[in-house]
Amino acid sequence: MAERFRGYLPVVIDVETAGFNARTDALLEIAAVTLTMDEQGYLIPDQSVMAEVEPFEGANLERSALEFTGIDPFDPNRESIPESEALEKIFKPIRKAVKAHGCKRAILVGHNASFDHGFVNAAANRVDIKRNPFHPFSSFDTATLAGLAYGQTVLAKACDVAGIPFDGKKAHSALYDTEKTADLFCSIVNRWKDLGGWEMVLSLQDHD
Repeated sequence: MAERFRGYLPVVIDVETAGFNARTDALLEIAAVTLTMDEQGYLIPDQSVMAEVEPFEGANLERSALEFTGIDPFDPNRESIPESEALEKIFKPIRKAVKAHGCKRAILVGHNASFDHGFVNAAANRVDIKRNPFHPFSSFDTATLAGLAYGQTVLAKACDVAGIPFDGKKAHSALYDTEKTADLFCSIVNRWKDLGGWEMVLSLQDHD
């Protein structure tokens, strides 16, 4: 795994938020799926972790965003925790996976990854986390990759073309979207392997 992505461990992230501005709008849910490889070198999902998050003090809550996600930040049935606890819950297994795979850092995989990356970094800065496991600005965007591989950029449509079951009623849950994004990313990477692309890269490296 460490050799496949230049020492970085891909970790799939999805966030549900109360708006589009990572600095001012609340982070409401965050989920992560770590990835690993099987004995044949195919990428597969490994561990899933998810946290419901309390809006930080002074956070903006856009009504349209809440209506879109269906999340009530003040629902007493939510098992929400402060941002600092939520990020530690997410980051701890990621750090362990990075170490277990001999990687130097994690790299965020997301569907429209810049959005998720922005909210993760903003929250980590707010709570002053020193050991953010992710590369500070690089990421893998499955919207772009799916557009290349399957001709679709919407997550549900890309999954459909890739043969990945997708239940629209479960969408906009951070955990569900993260797991489907993980399946999609693995599908694209593994398809490239089946087409001979990765073996071609290794062959060229062997001749250097």
